[in-house]
Amino acid sequence: MHPVQERGAVAALTADDRGHRARDSAGAGRSLRLRVATAAVAVLVIVVDQVTKSVAVADFSRQPLHLVCPLSFQVAYNSGVAFSLFRGLTLWIVGLGLVLVCVLLAISRRMRSPLGAVSIGLVMGGALSNLADRLFRPHGGAVIDWIATRYWPTFNVADACIVVGVILFLWAGR
Repeated sequence: MHPVQERGAVAALTADDRGHRARDSAGAGRSLRLRVATAAVAVLVIVVDQVTKSVAVADFSRQPLHLVCPLSFQVAYNSGVAFSLFRGLTLWIVGLGLVLVCVLLAISRRMRSPLGAVSIGLVMGGALSNLADRLFRPHGGAVIDWIATRYWPTFNVADACIVVGVILFLWAGR
């Protein structure tokens, strides 16, 4: 003999239950939009940085362009990280960069504000673009820097995006 399972009446959904479901659905949509925004910003940074580096190498490798007072465009190759620290440690830098990108991906999944999403996209795009230089350009694992000032080390668009992204991330409070 098979036991029969009795089913009672199912409680009706209350307005509170419907509100939770609507908020959960809206939250999932918002989260997806923020992740798409993060990815879009990262891709934009990569494209702009790689295009400007290619133009810089083509136009300013032989002849730097002096613009205004301390600002000029001149190509330099940096095998280290910020301020040319840790030169020649390309494999370690690439490994650290990949870990950074993984951490940023994890953080981006919990991002709650548009400003936070943009900040993560800026840092991730800058990191990935500099990694692309190290891995795919024929400069021995060096990053192409091309914006020079008298008072600051030579940098590129990716570097600027990383700095701005970190500042925005700290300001946004995650």
